[in-house]
Amino acid sequence: MPHAHSHDHSRDGHEHDHAHGHTGHHHPAPADFNRAFLIGIVLNTGFVAVEAWYGWQVNSLALLADAGHNLSDVAGLLLAWVAGLAARLRPDARHTYGWQRASILAAFANAVLLLVAMGSLGWEALLRLGSPEPTQGWTIITVAAIGIAVNTATALLFLRGGKHDLNVRGAFLHMAADALVSLGVVIAGALYLWQGWAWLDPVISLVIAAVIVAGTWGLLRQSLHLLFDGVPAHVDLPAVQAWLAARPGVARVDDLHVWAMSTTHVALTAHLVMPQGHPGDDFLREASDGLREHFGIAHVTLQTVTSSMLLPCHELQQERSRSH
Repeated sequence: MPHAHSHDHSRDGHEHDHAHGHTGHHHPAPADFNRAFLIGIVLNTGFVAVEAWYGWQVNSLALLADAGHNLSDVAGLLLAWVAGLAARLRPDARHTYGWQRASILAAFANAVLLLVAMGSLGWEALLRLGSPEPTQGWTIITVAAIGIAVNTATALLFLRGGKHDLNVRGAFLHMAADALVSLGVVIAGALYLWQGWAWLDPVISLVIAAVIVAGTWGLLRQSLHLLFDGVPAHVDLPAVQAWLAARPGVARVDDLHVWAMSTTHVALTAHLVMPQGHPGDDFLREASDGLREHFGIAHVTLQTVTSSMLLPCHELQQERSRSH
């Protein structure tokens, strides 16, 4: 049964921890971070333009699909870069959390655009399966081979930083996967030259589109979940509740909320019912440090109260009957 509750932060026992760093997630120096992303974005954007142009010229859906796949990862690189930059923008009187949520909104927009683009490409590939059209095998092989080189070079830019930063690790994995997709296009071009299988081009494009949709669907679902203040997937809420309840002097945990401020920062608020009274700042500091260390929750607001601030069920029912 839902309960009415109060957020009276004028009481003693309220601590707000502004430390924004996950234990074990050390970001590379800003100069290295920016340079790697800038080089990766420029290289891949240039290659997407070349691949899309030749795909259109030689009538190859496989090249166009691969260009779409590479474009999705350019968007992913931009997203990771923007998330890092947004996290450094200072909050102001109008935006007290800063601009961190822009990374979640960008992830959602990226997913929607990709799904629309891949739906269109998939439809065209299905139509072409009914009447396969000839293409140019050597052009497909050459352009896709350049893609392998570009994606491998970009992946190497993020290899070192990926050990410590989730955004950078994600960028490395995406670029490595792109190199493998381009290898698949090379093999398809070679098979076309060898056997003359015109149906292979739309089939390969459908496979690539399916791979993108499979990956993007998760991004869409997760970003939409975070936009509506859902608990991030890596946070075990019952475990967080149990950990807080096990702190010395805590009788129960009320009004626990966990949500994402961005794709990398998580916030928590809770009332700790402590009948013996406020235990002191050291207790709150240790609790905040523990939440950061064990659960990756960096933005913590804890309020201690001597009795529960939630209305009992019978009082809530009386209040509802009066309001009606």
